[in-house]
Amino acid sequence: MERAAAVEKDLTDPRTLRDAKLLAALGREHQHLQQLVSLSQRLARADEELAQARELLATDDPDLAAEARFEVARLESAIADAEEQAKPLLIPRDPLADRSCIMEIRAGTGGDEAALFAADLLRMYTRYIERKGWKIEMLEYSEGTKGGVKEAVMKVDGPGAFGEMHWESGVHRVQRVPETEAQGRIHTSAATVAVLPEAEEVDVAIDDKDLRIDVYRASGPGGQGVNTTDSAVRITHLPTGIVVTQQDQRSQLQNKAQALKVLRAKLLDARLQAQQAERARLRKSQVSTGDRSAKIRTYNFPQSRVTDHRINLTLHDLPRIMDGDIGKLIEAMKLADTEERLREDA
Repeated sequence: MERAAAVEKDLTDPRTLRDAKLLAALGREHQHLQQLVSLSQRLARADEELAQARELLATDDPDLAAEARFEVARLESAIADAEEQAKPLLIPRDPLADRSCIMEIRAGTGGDEAALFAADLLRMYTRYIERKGWKIEMLEYSEGTKGGVKEAVMKVDGPGAFGEMHWESGVHRVQRVPETEAQGRIHTSAATVAVLPEAEEVDVAIDDKDLRIDVYRASGPGGQGVNTTDSAVRITHLPTGIVVTQQDQRSQLQNKAQALKVLRAKLLDARLQAQQAERARLRKSQVSTGDRSAKIRTYNFPQSRVTDHRINLTLHDLPRIMDGDIGKLIEAMKLADTEERLREDA
């Protein structure tokens, strides 16, 4: 609890108040530590009450002994619940977990059906994010055939957005009968999801000499001036070969700013992926491998079944999940990750 007191002191330091980023970081840490302090205090009170209740079990008064047995059972259950709540708080937090994120959804193998499924995933995530009260900013949208989505890139702005949504990174597979299938045969197709933490300028230094910037005329629907001027921007990061395009904004300047935002996130993500690959080499991880090529989930429409392959969890509630009710899947991943990391630290 010494750290909680130190953070509270730092929050009132005039130097902290002049540094917006430091103030925000300390504020997030203070909130996290206060949860731990509150749980510790609850556990201490419950342990003390439990000891008193156990002493009364030996009383000669049958009514008082019965009440004591009830209290012992209630307090033991409350302590177990508090200890479960404390587990994830005892694990060192990912410093990027509280950030906003950038989500990329792309149609994979399966032609038109893959694009339609990508559109379903976009709708699923949009509804979930809106219910969380977070904001969505569409950075890039490329329509596929028959109303599907070829590619969608969006910024999700909200506290803890990356920590919540990064579990969705990977290959999502769908099994269903396409509307165009006359024989009623089940087809399998896929879409990929990538979730990147929003990068700040202090995270990634980009040298202008490492960039090749091309401008061209935007294509597709747009307002006045969008399709008649060279407003679209393509930025190539020469050292890594990463290419980012942006054409949805009205001006070249706006498109360049958005493209740099996405590029910065991709460069930070590449660094994190390299670090994660090294950690994975040293220890096998069944949950947080971060392998974007791994099949993480299957959506089986005929059986109304969704299976997360990372933790062998199957839910028979596909309509609600496709309507954005993915909280159970995310919470199950968090729990599995917490238990795995606690085993490693034991």
